[in-house]
Amino acid sequence: MHKKVLLLLSFLLISLTINAQKPQKLTSNQIYEKVQKLNFLGSALYIAAHPDDENTRLIAYLSNHEKARTGYLSLTRGDGGQNLIGPEMRELLGVIRTQELLAARGVDGGEQRFSRANDFGYSKHPDETLKIWDKDKVLADVVWVIRTFKPDVIINRFNHRTPGTTHGHHTSSAMLSVEAFDLANDKTKYPEQLEYTNTWKPNRLFFNTSWWFYGSQEKFAKADKSKMLSFDIGTYYPLKGVSNNELAAIASSQHLCQGFGRLTTRGTQTEYVEFLKGDFPKDKKDIFSGINTTWNRVEGGGEIGDILYDVEQNFDFVNPSKHLPALLKAYQKVQKLKSEHWKKVKTKELKEIIEACAGLYLEASAESSSATPNSSVNVDFEVLNRSGVSMELSSIKILPENKKIVKDLDLANNEKKTFTESILIPEVSYSSPYWLEKPWGLGMYTVKSQQLRGKPETPRPIQVQFNLMIENESISFVKPIVHRYSKRDKGEIYEPFEVLPKVTTKLLNKVLVFSSEKSQKVTVEVRSGAKNINGKVTLIAPNGWTVTPNEVKFSIAQKGDIQLIDFTVAPTQKESEGVLKAIAKVEGKNYDKELIEINYNHIPKQSVLLPSQAKVVRMNIKKNGTKIGYIQGSGDAIPESLQQIGYEVTELNVNEINGNLGQFDAVVVGIRAYNTTKELQFKQKYLLEYVKNGGNVIVQYNTNRRVDVQAPYNLQLSRDRVTDENANVTFLAKEHSILNYPNKITEADFDGWVQERGLYFPNKWSKEYTPILSMHDKGESAKDGSLLVAKYGKGNYIYTGLSFFRELPAGVSGAYKLFANLLSVKESTIDEN
Repeated sequence: MHKKVLLLLSFLLISLTINAQKPQKLTSNQIYEKVQKLNFLGSALYIAAHPDDENTRLIAYLSNHEKARTGYLSLTRGDGGQNLIGPEMRELLGVIRTQELLAARGVDGGEQRFSRANDFGYSKHPDETLKIWDKDKVLADVVWVIRTFKPDVIINRFNHRTPGTTHGHHTSSAMLSVEAFDLANDKTKYPEQLEYTNTWKPNRLFFNTSWWFYGSQEKFAKADKSKMLSFDIGTYYPLKGVSNNELAAIASSQHLCQGFGRLTTRGTQTEYVEFLKGDFPKDKKDIFSGINTTWNRVEGGGEIGDILYDVEQNFDFVNPSKHLPALLKAYQKVQKLKSEHWKKVKTKELKEIIEACAGLYLEASAESSSATPNSSVNVDFEVLNRSGVSMELSSIKILPENKKIVKDLDLANNEKKTFTESILIPEVSYSSPYWLEKPWGLGMYTVKSQQLRGKPETPRPIQVQFNLMIENESISFVKPIVHRYSKRDKGEIYEPFEVLPKVTTKLLNKVLVFSSEKSQKVTVEVRSGAKNINGKVTLIAPNGWTVTPNEVKFSIAQKGDIQLIDFTVAPTQKESEGVLKAIAKVEGKNYDKELIEINYNHIPKQSVLLPSQAKVVRMNIKKNGTKIGYIQGSGDAIPESLQQIGYEVTELNVNEINGNLGQFDAVVVGIRAYNTTKELQFKQKYLLEYVKNGGNVIVQYNTNRRVDVQAPYNLQLSRDRVTDENANVTFLAKEHSILNYPNKITEADFDGWVQERGLYFPNKWSKEYTPILSMHDKGESAKDGSLLVAKYGKGNYIYTGLSFFRELPAGVSGAYKLFANLLSVKESTIDEN
């Protein structure tokens, strides 16, 4: 394998495993680069709206070429996007995308921040966005991040001057940044923050412009660039073996759930930023021009700089431990700095360098991946000094309890020290994303703690402070407890150590649809978080619904084991909906959380605790046919939803589709199937043959980028969408069976829709199609392409951009009725009473 590729892979493995809880194992090259960053006292903050909005080219350039401390503030966690790798949506998708952002920062060298804004879906104007978000709270969060990160330079991804021309979240992020730029230094604004930080005045604000914002490369070439700075972000990093744009592509490719995997690029590439506010730099090739980025910017920093510049200039790549005496001397001086900000930032950086130069390996691995409060867990400790310097482990301290355990172990060169301690888990908060601990709204998450706001993830619940003496200097390193184990087919695995409840419950179906007065069996999964758990489970039903029995006892001997408990739930006679809640009682304490584990190879395992509940819906729904074939696309929960109303759904393997579709009453194609499944184009002939012979095919939305859904007649996809879930819906074909059989569809059936009406509607189609519905967002022209049907042979081909993939899992009654009609479509007019 080419040496450059090996270096690239090595770099990636080290970067990505940091986020997967594995300890850092830095090469000499990487230590040297950290020393370079240590000696650069400048910072930049990039601001946009979502995960994957960030320009990884510029973040990587600022972090790796300029050596600046670089952050990315994503106002949302991307909760409103789609998921190409699994079934998680909304808040669970936000958890995944948070970790993908952290993985991206692990590659490009940046840091990650967030606001409390909830990504409620596509928005066409910042007026709508800022109303739903609660502008003042999100603005406060932007000010908080500026005050705590203290950037010299702020760069907006989007243009604040063009509202209504792009995603409302995008423009809003820039508008809020422009406003916060001035407010951050005003002590009368958000004064409650000043208990934990100080005001801050950034030096300058930019907009990361490009030809895209001008409409074409020709227009951009003619644009006035007198206020623009430009950089060649294709610079090559010999110490890494990759160029900056290669690094950026790899970082961007961490956004796998959004389909951002891409090829790397190399060579000269120019990036532009337009000056907006502050002090214009004297040198248009240097974004930090005129800003003191040396140690002399800090009172008392000159002496530190004298030490550390010498380390950088004379760095020993063969024996980095040679620099430990100087690094330790600098460390002690940093502790005396009057600037709390720079003391905190540079102490962290120095500790990482000292640890790496000493070849220190510090690990605390628990016997299992979780424990409950007030329980004990055995933790294996490993301490190793791989340098010739004098070193001793004086003690360890268990945080947050501050329990100190004296050790006094001499750490001779390469002589591993291991020991085991039994750790008592205190009454700490459970391990779960902090922004999901309190009920949240459409536009905002609830985070009471000011100090948690902005953090990418919840701090680890139990950590260990290793207190060492290195060359007679006292220094400590804090490490989270992890769970390390191996599998024969995967090798060594690190997982986060979590603090979880003694028992969790789970309703196996998140939406329970009752299409008649008939009772249904409802199963509750009880999962034990410890050994020998005994208790009772109850189901709390909404008014008018009944549950039998009232409670059921359970007994689980093994930790992690589950017990399934059945209840019978009877609905109301009339149509209604509500929430069914599962509660377990153990030793007089109620447990009402469900544990959701998210486990993908590219991110650390995530444990999420959410209310253990399900939506129950009593609806009068009729259906025709029973057997449905379903072709999954990027993943959705519609098959499970259809099973809820009595359909027998078979998920089809695309590669196995041939002339065997005649057994189904209808075939449904999942969202983005033609975008994500290339093999589908080779099976389209069988789908059309099925329609011609009398079958119904329902194709759900696909994006309009480089895709051909191979419809039987001309059909052109667009970016048309209706984002207002309450937008008026007009019936264009009132007599069509889709609106009448077997369920009579009325305007009321479009009440209670969530997030949107639909997306990527066709905007051009041939005369063979009949448009069924018309809708539009405020101030826009009517969009008639949300639901199209065409006779083809004896059957019906239906294309719809309506967001059934959101509505059915949310238990929207009208969406169920309309989808049942699509599966039952007859002739073009009513032919059934």
